[in-house]
Amino acid sequence: MSGSSGEVARLVAAAEPTAPKPLRGLLSRLAAVGLLRGAVRAGAAVDPEALAGVEIRSIAFDSRRAGPGGLFAAIPGARADGHAFLPAVAAAGAAAALVERPNPELALAQVIVADARRALAFAAAWWYGDPSESLAIVGVTGTDGKTTTSFLAVAALERAGIATGLIGTVETKIGSIREANPEHVTTPEAPELQATLRAIADAGDRAAVVETTSHGLALHRVEAIAYDAAVFTNLTHEHLELHGTFEAYRAAKLSLFERLIAQRPGQAWPSVGIVNRDDPSAPFFEGAARQAGAALMTYGTGPDADVRGSNVEEDLARLRFDVAAPGWSGRIALRLAGQFNVHNALAVVALGRALGLDPDAVREGIEELPGVPGRMQRIDAGQPFGVIVDFAHSPASLDKVLGLLGPSAAARGGGLIVVFGSAGERDRGKRPMMGRVAGEHCRLVVVADEDPRGEDPVSILEEIGAGAEAAGRRRGRDLLLIADRRAAIAAALSRARPGDVVLLAGKGHEQTIEYASGNLPWNEAAVAREVLAAMGYGEVR
Repeated sequence: MSGSSGEVARLVAAAEPTAPKPLRGLLSRLAAVGLLRGAVRAGAAVDPEALAGVEIRSIAFDSRRAGPGGLFAAIPGARADGHAFLPAVAAAGAAAALVERPNPELALAQVIVADARRALAFAAAWWYGDPSESLAIVGVTGTDGKTTTSFLAVAALERAGIATGLIGTVETKIGSIREANPEHVTTPEAPELQATLRAIADAGDRAAVVETTSHGLALHRVEAIAYDAAVFTNLTHEHLELHGTFEAYRAAKLSLFERLIAQRPGQAWPSVGIVNRDDPSAPFFEGAARQAGAALMTYGTGPDADVRGSNVEEDLARLRFDVAAPGWSGRIALRLAGQFNVHNALAVVALGRALGLDPDAVREGIEELPGVPGRMQRIDAGQPFGVIVDFAHSPASLDKVLGLLGPSAAARGGGLIVVFGSAGERDRGKRPMMGRVAGEHCRLVVVADEDPRGEDPVSILEEIGAGAEAAGRRRGRDLLLIADRRAAIAAALSRARPGDVVLLAGKGHEQTIEYASGNLPWNEAAVAREVLAAMGYGEVR
């Protein structure tokens, strides 16, 4: 069932511990992982054991949420350094702080750590009672396909009789409650992540699927999660604004597999790594799984994959293909469009085989999934052209979706139109790449705001437009730069001819457009329907 707005937040809040905890347990944990460097109290260095009896009533990394008895993590950030807020935290009555640089002028108890971000992750797991230890955790990582693979995994696990929670880009699922994720963050900061896992465990779920991003890995948000299974979808150009190089980006993804261990006490499943063998980076992930001592299961369309897909049939509504897996074979009929979803489904079949789940139940779960919000979502108001909403926001994902839609449009005597943008304060290198991809596929390219944040929106559009021009598009004719996204969608739909397919890419399920001045409420599918209604088309479905 779906939850009313705020139901997930209520469940997460209810997972908050009500009794204080002495700092002793966290100090032992930080020492065990090599993070503990010392302690300061009342301006003097002390043995960390002197702080063991300090009672903690909450944890926070935002000084505004550090109340009486709280533990504050002073995290050095790109825009602000948490150490600068230590006086305010002390004045608010905090009991202690995790610091990399102590402030000797404060009476506040300060635990000196090598890395405050990592320490926060261990503190969050400690505070919420290590919920991942009582859940079977499936981590899904990769550039594209994480969300759909996660939805398919939850559907398959539940059909196999395993109550499963979800933490991801589009939705959070706790027990029977499903609710849209209003944030533009897939893997939340460690305290929220651990609180949500605690709520999932408290709801009686036996497993949790966690979309695990490169940000979540590189910034140590998932540091203290005990993963049982890791799934790798693919790796393409993305998020280099954080990682700097493709190799560093890959290393962040690999660290999920490196966290797997052969076996831990009380582990529900054997540790497994699920790898897309069709991806060029597959050998790195296979090697990481083996090095960790985990079992390995590969999937793909080639003959050397453990789980193989073949004989694919597709249209804009369905996807059918044969599967050959160890101990099972059959044909799967997905209620999803896009040949790339073959790999997402194969990943879940591989997961099921690796975990020894009933293969027919896995197939049934996969087939029953009706769709994923903002992923290849059709908007049909009776118009003579197709309208598709999709989250494609990288060069590779945009190329895949347009490559799928092109033949369908051509078969109807039409062409492709795309509306898309690129996020501000994120990977700039992909902007002209996406423009070129759009220009190569589409008869009309409309570039619009995605999430400009603090960047100049016009500059972002110009960078994308340069790529489209390099592919032969001409400004003002078959290339339009329209910052206002609603106006851009209206321009694209008004120019659509019978048989065309219009792709609205980059926003998908997201509920806001982020500007420097604040967030603009947004619903891509709803805006498309409103524009179509203004054009005289009535809702069909």
